[in-house]
Amino acid sequence: MGVASGITPAELAILTYIQDHHPATVREVADHFARTNEYARTTVLTLMERLRQKGYLERDEGTGAHRYTPLVQKADLQQTLVRDFVERSLGGSLSPFVAFLSQGAKLSTEELEELKALVKGMDTRPKGSQE
Repeated sequence: MGVASGITPAELAILTYIQDHHPATVREVADHFARTNEYARTTVLTLMERLRQKGYLERDEGTGAHRYTPLVQKADLQQTLVRDFVERSLGGSLSPFVAFLSQGAKLSTEELEELKALVKGMDTRPKGSQE
């Protein structure tokens, strides 16, 4: 499932939390965001329902409190958000992004090794492949 560009920062925060803590009830999510002083329970409910209507969450209609689970994997969401950022903010060019990574980003040794492995994997893909 591709992620629509129209996801808001508030929706992203809710969705990311649910991806890490699913299945989750509105109360569980609202309790978390109440502790971080970000959103009231009614706001959390509204955002979760909006995410469900957009196809990002599924709600279990069983007995008791509804439990929400994500319909999009976190890695897929992150890839699409980065792709949208590159397209929208960098005109589709990866060069500024790579320049940032090589000059301005503070990468751990593990992150640098992961990037090297990803680039090495790109060398083995067929030319023009979008995988």
